[in-house]
Amino acid sequence: MLYLLLMLVMMLISMAFLTLLERKILGYIHCRKGPNKVGLMGLIQPFSDAMKLFSKEFYFLMNVNYLYYLISPMLMILISLIYWFNYPYMNNLYKINYNLIYFMVLLSLGVYPFMFGGWSSNSIYSMLGCLRVIAQSISFEVSVFFMMYLIFMYIENFNIMSLMKFQYSIKFVILFFPLYLMFVISMMIELNRAPFDLIEGESELVSGFNIEYHSSLFSMIFMAEYLMILFLSFIITFLFFNFMFSILTLLFLLIHIYFMIWIRSIMPRIRYDELMYMCWKKILVMLMIYIINMFILKMCMLMLI
Repeated sequence: MLYLLLMLVMMLISMAFLTLLERKILGYIHCRKGPNKVGLMGLIQPFSDAMKLFSKEFYFLMNVNYLYYLISPMLMILISLIYWFNYPYMNNLYKINYNLIYFMVLLSLGVYPFMFGGWSSNSIYSMLGCLRVIAQSISFEVSVFFMMYLIFMYIENFNIMSLMKFQYSIKFVILFFPLYLMFVISMMIELNRAPFDLIEGESELVSGFNIEYHSSLFSMIFMAEYLMILFLSFIITFLFFNFMFSILTLLFLLIHIYFMIWIRSIMPRIRYDELMYMCWKKILVMLMIYIINMFILKMCMLMLI
């Protein structure tokens, strides 16, 4: 239990420095320095920002359903922390046999805090953001389910450790490169990051579902987003670039994090209808073709045995 609590504390500290890394990378991409005043090279900036946000005045809004309004950010950060119980540990201190199913269940649960927050805020902009996140979640989760099913068809197991051992001879990024690209796109849609940040499109919805959140509640939403960036980068690395907890795992983790930040700085936000078209008419169709081909391949292998 102490080990798990220590792991969660380390994740929160990592999340704090991830915000600093993002601001530094965005700064250099925009030909500026980024945070460099608070502490040595700005290293204490995340903790300064946290103190500032949590010390801001909290005021109550009129005509708001306070139960769901207050629960929503807490649920977001709780679900983001629960994801880390799915982390594949080398020892047997904590073990889940069906990691991929557990991951899919948590992905499905992630939409509810957004729905509660958008509906309970009693704002037309937050409600529109809530409707968008529900439609967006349904669209990409169907594709992610088929991606997990494809991996299951190949390894015949839902355990991440088994999947990692399966990649000793060949990495899945080589074997399933189109699937890898589609999975990265789907995870960016799940993170609501640019160019898929349609639930908080400033040009249309001012700030989207979180427009009425402030102070510590807004900080929780912010923390949940960056915890998810860390975990989903881990998942992509373990699913497609397994190096069994070596330094190369950390390298590919940082590459995926950098890629998500880099995309945010160079890509414009796509239209909502384009996102729906891409999820239902492109990614899903390609996955169905992939599954049919995989099924034919498995049948041929069984016939040869």
